[in-house]
Order: sequence, then structure tokens, then C-alpha cells
Amino acid sequence: MEKILQEKYVQLENVNMTFFTKKGTFEALKDVNFSIREGEFISIIGHSGCGKSTVLNLIAGLLQPTNGNLFCAGREIAGPGPERAVVFQNHSLLPWLTCSENVYLAVERVFGATETKDQLKKRTQAAIELVGLAHAADKRPNEISGGMKQRVGIARALAMEPKVLLLDEPFGALDALTRAHLQDELMAIMAKSGCTAVMVTHDVDEAVLLSDRIVMMTNGPAATIGEILDVELARPRKRLELAEDGHYNHLRSEVLKFLYERHAKKAA
Repeated sequence: MEKILQEKYVQLENVNMTFFTKKGTFEALKDVNFSIREGEFISIIGHSGCGKSTVLNLIAGLLQPTNGNLFCAGREIAGPGPERAVVFQNHSLLPWLTCSENVYLAVERVFGATETKDQLKKRTQAAIELVGLAHAADKRPNEISGGMKQRVGIARALAMEPKVLLLDEPFGALDALTRAHLQDELMAIMAKSGCTAVMVTHDVDEAVLLSDRIVMMTNGPAATIGEILDVELARPRKRLELAEDGHYNHLRSEVLKFLYERHAKKAA
């Protein structure tokens, strides 16, 4: 029987976020409203300080909104949960553990109460293989490249079998070639896993290449949703072919136009 995907799998309703600091209050987000379909890949883009990571942290449950509501699969987001896994720009691997052991920690945390050690090891191995790191499973973080470390972080998140994968500029610290390679791998991984993804990025090409829709944020303070762009490009996507695709370049121009106009307003 074909699975019916939810149109409003993740929902943000009238979300406001104000931070209270020693210097006073700072209104980061105001009246943020949008929903994400199940299985959809969403990118959030905007200038620095527009609240992109704040939106991601709210969905992750790491922050609670000052006003408004957030839902995932029909349930209110009241805190972190294993159905929502986060991949940060800093991979945050424990240096004294191997790649496999770093992934196993997450697996044990989520499934340790209900599964045997053998089952947990199989889950770990499957996640390591999914990101193409079977050959490096027994290596420690200082023995592998930055790109491989980030793949371990993705494997750790996917090993939890999340319904929603949250990515906070996961390739921002990598060189251009490694970044391009991991973007291609992420597309393949997401096609296999089928989970919903939300990614924060500053990279226009990355947003257009990976996304089904791009959420463009206005400048802060009191940032909100400026525009949402549908990326109507067939999958699987091949970057070399898209480089000469007229519609791809049109979408890229639309994002650049939005960001340029916002920069001009900020400068004024």
C-alpha cells in the first residue's frame, strides 16, 4: 500500500523569538509561518543575523519560542527528540572513540532499551555503510579528513532513524571540492533514507542543487519569511548538467536577487 505523505509534517505557526540579554531584549524572529511536507528537502537562506539557525534550533527543540507553536508529525515540539536529528557545522565527534563507536553512542541512546547489542552494532554498521565509510569505521577522528568527519556526523544522525534531519551549514568549513562531493553524496543518501530535511546555508548554489523549496529570510532584527521559492528540478540532479540548465540558472538568479535587494536595504 502506497504511503500517504503528510502535507504539513513540520509546522511553524506565528513563531516569535526574543532573546533577553544584559544589554536588553533582542527580537530575532517575528511572525514566522511555514510548513514542510513529509520527505521534502528545505533550505533556509538569508544574510548573517537573520535567524536561520534560530529557526533550525526551534525545530530541533533546543530553543522554545517566545510566542507561537511548532509541530512535528502532529505533535507539539516541546524539546529535543530522537525523531529530529541535528548535524552541526562542527562535527562534534569524541576524539577518543572510533568512527563506528561515535555512531554507536547515538544508536545505543535511542535503541539501547529495546534492542540487543548485536542489533545495535548492525544499525551502526548500516549507517556507516550508508555514508560510504566502511573502510574507516575503526579509525579515530584525527586519522580522517574533514569531509569524512562530517560524513560520520551525518551517519550518527541517520543511525537514529530520524523523521527529520536538521543540517546547520554542514559543509561550511570544507574546501570547495570536498563540499561539492559531499553535496552529491547527501543527495544520494537522502534519496535512500527518504526522511525530511531542513538545511541552513549561505550558499546559493547549494540551496538550489539540494532543495525542493528555498525559504528566504528577511534581515534581522525581527526577521521573518521573505519569500519561498519552489525548486522545480527533476531528481536525480547532476551538477554538471544543471550548470547549463536555463531553469536552474533562473532559480539561482531569483535567490541572488532576493539576497542582493535585502543587502541593499540593510546598507541603506
